[in-house]
Amino acid sequence: MEMPDYSGFVAALADRNGQPESAFAALEALTKKIVGVKLFTIMTSDTTEKVSERIYSNMPEAYPVSGTKPYNETYWSDIALKQRRTFVANTIEDIAGVFDDHELIDSLGCQSVINVPIVIAGEVVGTINCLHEAGFYTKERVEAAEALKLPAAACMLLHDKLKNGSGK
Repeated sequence: MEMPDYSGFVAALADRNGQPESAFAALEALTKKIVGVKLFTIMTSDTTEKVSERIYSNMPEAYPVSGTKPYNETYWSDIALKQRRTFVANTIEDIAGVFDDHELIDSLGCQSVINVPIVIAGEVVGTINCLHEAGFYTKERVEAAEALKLPAAACMLLHDKLKNGSGK
């Protein structure tokens, strides 16, 4: 596997302005290069309280950044949150089995998804959520998505630092 070019992401992460959104946007751009994505969101995950929060979306009209919401315990949560593995569904039927908003997902031209867990110190702190046309997330693309885990962890650490008021 060829090493991705992280230079744009690193520059965005280091920039003082517009954080953490500029780092999130750079992670989205990196994701487009590495695996491809139509709908891209970043969610936090609190596995103790079983809630998540959308903190970035490239389609805010359909998927706005919002407050916390409970997540459903399904085989999705077992794979992504407990086993810490990337969840893959390549049909809208498979997506419908785990996500209640499958009709909205389908209306956006997306029928496949990967949810890449963001793990820091052994704990899943969030997921990168990538959606595209049916069958898009091949074995090769899922393997390539592993390269997103470190930049995603950096984004989550930046988000937490700024959220807790220690980012100035």
